Amino acid sequence: MPDKQSIRVAVVGCGGIAGKHIVGGRERGNVEFVALMDNATGALDKFEAKHFADDHAPAPPRFTDAAKMYQKIKPDAVVINTPHTLHHQQCVEALDAGCHVLVEKPMVTDLANAIDLEKRVEASGKVFTVGYNTPCSIEFHKLREITRNQELGRLKVISAYLSQPWVYFTVGSWRQDPALSGGGQLYDSGAHALNSVVWTVESDVEQVHAFVDCLDAPVDVNGTMNVRFANGVIAAIAINGQSPSSAHASFMFEDGRVDIDPWAGGWINIHQCRGGLNSRQIKYPDMPGRDTTPIGNFVDAILGLDELRTTVRHGIYHSQLMDAVYESARTGLPAKPKSV
Repeated sequence: MPDKQSIRVAVVGCGGIAGKHIVGGRERGNVEFVALMDNATGALDKFEAKHFADDHAPAPPRFTDAAKMYQKIKPDAVVINTPHTLHHQQCVEALDAGCHVLVEKPMVTDLANAIDLEKRVEASGKVFTVGYNTPCSIEFHKLREITRNQELGRLKVISAYLSQPWVYFTVGSWRQDPALSGGGQLYDSGAHALNSVVWTVESDVEQVHAFVDCLDAPVDVNGTMNVRFANGVIAAIAINGQSPSSAHASFMFEDGRVDIDPWAGGWINIHQCRGGLNSRQIKYPDMPGRDTTPIGNFVDAILGLDELRTTVRHGIYHSQLMDAVYESARTGLPAKPKSV
């Protein structure tokens, strides 16, 4: 049973990723799932059978209408796991209902909506985070320390890629419907690598030159981009949706380099040098332990036990990048986010 400090959480959108939040919340012992909401009763049936059967706790009340759920249940927090283009309105509804919010990535699919959410979050005083993997990892915690403290000098150049056979297993799903997804692999799994970059750089996106390839799909499958940030960092990023799964990123500093997993933060290698000489590799540096799941960090932040790892501001950086990526790909020219 959850303890007296437990957070009462509602789940909006009962697809595959929602199950990971259920598992992560149960492992903590201070999360109580109090409602399930999905527009499709079939999805609710499958989710309940998988996550609330046999030895699991009884299933919470089910809803197909979010307004009724908020009115009846009055949860402390909500986890939103729905198609990308629905996120903005559902986040607004949750904040208006007085809830803390964890929304799955990407936060939104439009920069104007991202800026609107930042204003609403600030006015609400609620905890608001985006469900990215790497910001909660100890590896990216270390990379951020190195970057902020200039332990290897100033960050100058980033090279990153992520690949996955995405186009094959998303055929016929909402992920290839632009009206629901807002885009393709660049907004889906590729968003993890893109967020890993903007989360670490912590600067507005200044300019992007991008190319995308949809193959025969209605959304982007492959994409490349050159990015310049307002603080002078430059990056080259490739996202692939038709190859075996893999990811790698190199963050290049004045006096060293950090190689890291930009998808899940599962590994890190640190190379230190001075003036290009006397290179020294620190393969597994000493790193502090912490809850490494988005829902764990979300709950800890609500309880005042940890800093929030991903904020609405990082969602704005990501939206700046994506709006410029798609504008550049459309025109064939470099593009700037409208807010920069």
